[in-house]
This record gives sequence, structure tokens and C-alpha cells, in this order.
Amino acid sequence: MENVFSTYHPAVAFVFLACALVFSMAAMQPVYVLISFAGAFATSCVTRGFGRTARSLLWIVPMWLIVTVANPLFSAMGSTEVFRFGLFAVYAESLFYGACSGGMLASVFLWFSSYSACMNSDRSLALFGNVAPVVTLMITQVMRLVPQFLSRGRSIALIQDAASAAAPRTKGQMRDDRLRIVSILMGWGMEDGIERSSAMRARGYDCGARRTTYKRYRLAASDMAVLAVVALFAAINAVLAYIACSQYQFYPTASVLVAWWGYVPYALMMLIPVVLYAKEWWLWRSLR
Repeated sequence: MENVFSTYHPAVAFVFLACALVFSMAAMQPVYVLISFAGAFATSCVTRGFGRTARSLLWIVPMWLIVTVANPLFSAMGSTEVFRFGLFAVYAESLFYGACSGGMLASVFLWFSSYSACMNSDRSLALFGNVAPVVTLMITQVMRLVPQFLSRGRSIALIQDAASAAAPRTKGQMRDDRLRIVSILMGWGMEDGIERSSAMRARGYDCGARRTTYKRYRLAASDMAVLAVVALFAAINAVLAYIACSQYQFYPTASVLVAWWGYVPYALMMLIPVVLYAKEWWLWRSLR
């Protein structure tokens, strides 16, 4: 499989990932943050692959640690002092809140990575091309241009490095070479922007007619079933998350976490992509 949502309607991936993002950003409670990160990691594994997800953790985990350490510098609040630098005190509650904030940010990055893997330009245009054509076109172009700019930048750098006679010898020359790459990319990008604008206008993108797509997507019974399950879990977890977050506080003293059945529906919602992946794996295995 390309990813676990590749055999479903684009609305399935969009609705699930949108709900997961909203809950990850809104439910600022330690257990919900941990479940969100675990669900984001599992979803990234079944949509992008374990290798790419593991490589993403090489910068996500340090970012998480930086947010954890930086929070007491900007929000010195709490009642449990851990240590002190002169007049500056570091409190356990501030560190704990920073850890939760870093976990929430890490989850959001993983969710967006899964979104970019599941919702390519064709699926985005099929889902929103007629509802918001301009915004959809901008998003699909950005999704295409960012990796294209990176690829072109590497190509230009390799060509410059291959010219050994003009190789930079000082730090100033190296800086000038990198600025030359940026200048080339900017000119190349503006030329492509003009060509793309003319091409889209020639294809009648702004004529007002209903857009078609390269691939026809129709909501099947399996799509409706998954959407119904996601909607049901989202409605249930909206109430449970509100209860959990309203009863928990970080300052001045962090509340005591207790075992609660209300975390189970949220964990089950985060496991939906894993269940879909296991179902596809079992079907392929049974056909052998």
C-alpha cells in the first residue's frame, strides 16, 4: 500500500486527520498529550513508513526537549521549586507544562506529516477543487514547490561543487556561493510562477465551470462506515476531553492523575489507522 488511506475516499483521510489535529491542539492534558503523540506516531508509521517516521524523530525529540527546558525561562510559575540560579527559580510545574506543550507540538508535526503523505495534490483537488478552488490550488502548489525547490537547490549546489576550478577557498566565498543559489532559485521560481499562471489560465481554471479530476472518487460503503466511526468517536471524545481538561490544572500545583475510563475512547480513535492497516494486511495475507 502507498499508505493506509490510499484505498479510501480522500474525505476519510481528511476527516480523521482534521479531528486528530483539533484534539491534539485543544486537549492540553498530560494523558491526552501522550495518547495524541502515540497515535500520531502510529499513524505516521502506517502512512509514511517506520523509517521516515524514525528519521523525523531525530529533530522532533530535540525540539520537544527545547520546549520543555525553555518554558520555565518564560513562565516561572508553580509551587514546587526544583533548583535556583540566583534570583531565578525553576519550578516542576513549569517543566511539566513545557513537556506537555512540547508533546503537543511534536504530535502536530507528525499529524501534518501524515497529512502530506495522504493528501497529495490530486486528492486535495478532488475534495476541495470545486468548493474552494483558489485556496486548493495554492495549497497544492505549495506542496509541490517546497520539495521542488529543495531538489533544485541540491542540484545547483552539486553543479557548483563540481566546478573545482571555481571552488570557494574562504568563508566569504562559500557564503557568496550559497547566496548565488538563493538568487538562482528565486529567479527560477518566478519564471515557473509566470508559466504556471499562464498555463492555468489557458486551461480555463477561472472560467467558473465545475472542475473534473484525473481520478474519480466515489464514497463507498466502507468509506461511509469509517467516516461514521470517526464522527462517533469525535462526538464522544469532545465531551470527555472537555471534562478531563476542565478538571485538570498545571498551576499552582499539578493535579493528580488517576485511572479513568474516559481515556479509552480517545485511544481507540487514535488506533483507527492501525486497525485499517491490520485489516488490509490480513486480507492480503489470506489471499496468498
